[in-house]
Amino acid sequence: MPVTKVTRNYQITLPAEIRKALGIKEGELLEVELEGERIVIKRFRRERPTLKLGRPITPEEIERGIQEGMEECMQ
Repeated sequence: MPVTKVTRNYQITLPAEIRKALGIKEGELLEVELEGERIVIKRFRRERPTLKLGRPITPEEIERGIQEGMEECMQ
């Protein structure tokens, strides 16, 4: 089982064999949970809504998208 060290800034490095096995890339978001005495790290998957390209976007759609994004961030 791979071992990693906590740095003075409380950062860890995911061992290469784990990154390769899961296909984790630089900049990817990971979710950290506590389960009793265990630290569980999962790939963070967030479904983002998309707008159909090739059509005009109304100011109302833009405002609604901003509002939904702000609400999501505040959770």
